[in-house]
Amino acid sequence: MPWSIQSFGGRDVTFLFAWGLLNTDPLSVTTIYRFLFVYTRGLPEYILAWPLSVVAYGLALASAVAGWLGSREDPRVTAGLLVVAAALQARLAWGFSVQPTRTAWPLGTVALLAAAWWCYWPALGGGDDDRE
Repeated sequence: MPWSIQSFGGRDVTFLFAWGLLNTDPLSVTTIYRFLFVYTRGLPEYILAWPLSVVAYGLALASAVAGWLGSREDPRVTAGLLVVAAALQARLAWGFSVQPTRTAWPLGTVALLAAAWWCYWPALGGGDDDRE
């Protein structure tokens, strides 16, 4: 699932994933590495929210895997990192959407917040708890 979808005047669509971009006009793929180290000169700062969100997501994933493998996860850390990644994706989408003829749909924001809520809300004391 793409983290974000950007449309440019209704004719060009870019799908933004954690690993890179898929552009429809012309059909092309740009990895996040090439984007960061080849194409970033002169781009607006809000675009840097993308790699930062990937880092936050990667850290959340590492925290979840550490918890699964060795019962060493702090759910507050994992949930917090998912929320940070979601906020950064929202920042990226907002930066695109305020420009004329551009629209962005922050699918990653919705998915990351849903994962934080679904997986970690009960562990953080939200909702009903049968332990009392």
